[in-house]
Amino acid sequence: MPVSDLTTSSTNRARTMTALFLAVAMAIVVGTALAFEHIGGYIPCALCLEQRMPYYVGAPLMLVAAVISLAGGPSWAVRGLLAVGGLLMLYGLVLGVYHSGVEWHWWDGPASCATSADAVTKDAGSLLGDLSSKKPPSCDSAALRVLGLSFAGWNVLASAALAAIAIRGALIKH
Repeated sequence: MPVSDLTTSSTNRARTMTALFLAVAMAIVVGTALAFEHIGGYIPCALCLEQRMPYYVGAPLMLVAAVISLAGGPSWAVRGLLAVGGLLMLYGLVLGVYHSGVEWHWWDGPASCATSADAVTKDAGSLLGDLSSKKPPSCDSAALRVLGLSFAGWNVLASAALAAIAIRGALIKH
């Protein structure tokens, strides 16, 4: 087998593994947020919900990139999808920094975030009624801090790491 074929095969494998890793990591991050909400009872504010969007789009997109790579599809398509994944995570990073700044009162948050929240519904029978009556919490107070970071702060770190991995994967040539 020529050296160029070995390099291409190794590069395709690296892209596939990168895309699969990103899909799983993005799913774990957003799954953790959902677990804190539905199991832990932490009601997300409007900015928290917005920060989940890059993960909801990115995880399936990275699965598509992995499938294209596994199927021997064009490298430009896989690289392009990895780049889009990196841009999504950079967007998530910006949202996380913005939300963290709102929590630390460095700047004001959106007007839609100045509300108070009720408890999470545990009874499925009253769920529909609660959907219209419950208000999300204010974006300017962290519901929980772990090692000094709020959920938004942890999202900054996760988004930065995943953006770096995706962009690195997109820049692999051959």
